[in-house]
Amino acid sequence: MQHTNMATAANKIICIGRNYAEHATEMGHDPARSQPFFFFKPASALLLSGGDFIYPDFSREVHHELELVVRVAVCGRHLQPKQAEISGYAIGLDMTCRDLQRQAKQQGRPWELAKGFDGSAPCSDFVTGALADLEKTSTLSLTRNGSLVQTGEWRDMIWSIPELIAQVSRYIALTPGDLIFTGTPAGVGPVERGDTLVATLDDVCELKVKVV
Repeated sequence: MQHTNMATAANKIICIGRNYAEHATEMGHDPARSQPFFFFKPASALLLSGGDFIYPDFSREVHHELELVVRVAVCGRHLQPKQAEISGYAIGLDMTCRDLQRQAKQQGRPWELAKGFDGSAPCSDFVTGALADLEKTSTLSLTRNGSLVQTGEWRDMIWSIPELIAQVSRYIALTPGDLIFTGTPAGVGPVERGDTLVATLDDVCELKVKVV
């Protein structure tokens, strides 16, 4: 099994929202299978394995969101699910300033500032592999200071990875190396300075982040 840090070559970081029914309910939304929505994080959001997460000084309520991350291996627009291919997968965190997000929603404004700040996308090394290799894995888990806070099976996603790739490609051209954060299961919660977060995908991927 080969681990790489090719996340540094990401052209785009695409994040999927509400892709687990329990999390949608947790956040007060209808878990019905509606069109998936997505947003972007800038390249500066990517925090590679081994880096510290710097708690932003403009927020007082930062939450962890555990996510399976896939690296796109296809190019083009209007792809069909059967054309979807990945070249690797990893475990990641979508760090979210929940207070900024809540305020933006109340004001009817975009909430990218709550999601796209520097270092807001910690990501483990990537395991090189296709969808068939990813199918051999199952469980996402996150501990905070040794206590389990989030866990889920990535197969419980409302929209599958091929479907996500196809849906995203309806609106933007995908290129090899693009990263897709595929959504978070239930159990999101706050982090504090001094915390140690450890995210895993079975025993294949591990991401350890210190909150400073």
